[in-house]
Amino acid sequence: MDNRAGEMQVFTRVIEAGSFTEAARLMLMTPSTVSKLIGRLENRLGVRLLERSTRRLSLTAEGQVYYERSLALIGELDDVERSLSQGVASSGGTVRVNASVAFGVLGLEPLLPAFWHEHQKIAVDLSLSDEIVDLYLDRTDVAFRVGPLQGSAMIARKIGVAHRKIVASPDYLERHGTPRAVDELAVHNCLGFNFRRAAPVWPLKESGRVVDRTVNGSLLANNGETVRRMAIAGIGLARLADYHVRADLNAGRLVEVLSEAVESDGELIHALYLGGPRLPFRVRAFLDFVCPRLQGFLQASR
Repeated sequence: MDNRAGEMQVFTRVIEAGSFTEAARLMLMTPSTVSKLIGRLENRLGVRLLERSTRRLSLTAEGQVYYERSLALIGELDDVERSLSQGVASSGGTVRVNASVAFGVLGLEPLLPAFWHEHQKIAVDLSLSDEIVDLYLDRTDVAFRVGPLQGSAMIARKIGVAHRKIVASPDYLERHGTPRAVDELAVHNCLGFNFRRAAPVWPLKESGRVVDRTVNGSLLANNGETVRRMAIAGIGLARLADYHVRADLNAGRLVEVLSEAVESDGELIHALYLGGPRLPFRVRAFLDFVCPRLQGFLQASR
């Protein structure tokens, strides 16, 4: 492996320290390792860089040239790394983000003004959809996923748990009655979803165990916001995340029913992203800003 930059760093440290022993101490190496490295460097170049004596080291003419050029190249390398790791904050970039409609509107969008206040040159390309996107094909940097994760090379940062509630409008319950037991859902209009991963079942607790109950209704939608609005309009019962209906419950637009049956009904929410330890600054800055705030957002729903 070509490690000429490393050899230059060791060589310049030897000159600055004045001895192999002191340079080795500063670089956490052994004196023999430093001596062998300098000897290998001289053999490869075919010139002598140092005059060695028992009292001191001195540079040859070739060594002086190599030392000066090494300092310049190391300085340039430091400038490149500094510009990429720190200066990117000023150059900005675009973070492509995907989230479900409700989580994006209620949890993520309110955080963006404060994020841009701190990172004025980072743009956010935000797509909201309850369908699962492919991060590779859609060129997405960060996706907020609700539910179990499939095995992949992507990195997951846990945000929290979305607890489900069954809700309906006071008008609907007045007209159709309030269900008191899981069996009564069979005579109610249960609003559902039509995306591929959705199933016409609600996991409900019965007799101490969770059972998938098949439900039916007059609406199948591809996002939770449509289901929520139809529930408020008095069309039927809806099973939605607590953060999604929090304001409606507080305002009396919706009422929770069968709370004991959905006591354990919750799904994890993660932020998924690519990149690992070499995560671009714009993506790292976005995650570090929004993730702890989204965790607080979910906890406030309980």
